Amino acid sequence: MSTPAEPPVRASDSEREEIAARVQAAGAEGRLSLAETEERLTSVYTARFRHELTTLTSDLPSPQPARGPARAPAVWQGQLAGRRNPLAVHAAIVTLISVMLIVRWVASPIPYFWPIFPMFWLAMSLLVHARIRRSGWARRRLPTG
Repeated sequence: MSTPAEPPVRASDSEREEIAARVQAAGAEGRLSLAETEERLTSVYTARFRHELTTLTSDLPSPQPARGPARAPAVWQGQLAGRRNPLAVHAAIVTLISVMLIVRWVASPIPYFWPIFPMFWLAMSLLVHARIRRSGWARRRLPTG
């Protein structure tokens, strides 16, 4: 007994577009002449079944996956996603507060530069933060147990 042949499967628009892109790429690489590229593209868009599409690219090399830029390891990607440099955030806050203090001083009738005192402590906090970050102390973990 022979098994009945499977009915042909109809091709989808996305499959046609994928094959058309491969044919166009082969034409751009010089693997196909202009006339042959046009002929195959016409056949791609008039094909009704998948087996008709596979015959159009059977003599072409399989597509190579596109290589993107080097990516960070997955462990780092999870840690760095949506995260800013804490020292840069701290510096931005110190700068903003200092500017607000200076504007307040300009608007006040006090003749001496009083914002220097809070600005000094803001700068010290930034300096301590930078030294801690540079030493790696913030990344150390306490022993468990």
